[in-house]
Amino acid sequence: MSSSHFNPLGPAHFSFQETGPKSTNQHAIHVGVFFATREGHTQRNAERIAAELRTQGIEVDLLAVRRPQPLPHRSYSAAVLAASVHGGGHEHEMVRFVKEHRLELERIPTAFLSVTLSEAGAEMREKSTAEHAQFANDVDAMLRRFFHETQWHPTMAKPVAGALLYRHYNFFVRLIMKRIAKKVGAATDTSRDYDYTDWVELHKFVGDLAAEIRSVSDTLVALTQHRQISAPARTESHA
Repeated sequence: MSSSHFNPLGPAHFSFQETGPKSTNQHAIHVGVFFATREGHTQRNAERIAAELRTQGIEVDLLAVRRPQPLPHRSYSAAVLAASVHGGGHEHEMVRFVKEHRLELERIPTAFLSVTLSEAGAEMREKSTAEHAQFANDVDAMLRRFFHETQWHPTMAKPVAGALLYRHYNFFVRLIMKRIAKKVGAATDTSRDYDYTDWVELHKFVGDLAAEIRSVSDTLVALTQHRQISAPARTESHA
């Protein structure tokens, strides 16, 4: 098992540390889910994340970053960003969004989903150990490039196997994607579409993410309450 930040032997290449037990404190939690997509599959991932967070009582804003926009004035407890990969790089509008809002993102827990066909190759069981490692290295290289370009490092990061939407591509893109699919051992029959996302694994990731968000939010609330209680005591001690 690799000790690198992104674990190339697992379906989710991210580091996650449990910060404590869940609290029953029912204070409001607001999360922004932002996505950049080309054919729409990354939007499906973002929509699934938003829906599952809502089932846990978390309020969610789901927003595309196709056009430059300021972050809403509301205070987010956390943010989830999802972007697809094309040509070895993530969608340029997500790169721009992170650069514009890096300071705001650094103040809260964040998760980044990199939706890529290379991750599909990394997860294919029929591949050899060497092939798995090579695909995982490709995925990690794209993540490192994104983090270097944006100078941003999320709390959690997860590569997600993308999709081959042949029926949505134009003739030129279909040829390119067929060539890429052949390279990673994915389907090359262009008469249909293929979804390689592990939705069960994504569900588990959202569960970990929700636990992290609640833990951080509960800690901040506890600190605020402690300060409110302690402030009068300090005033009396100097009377």
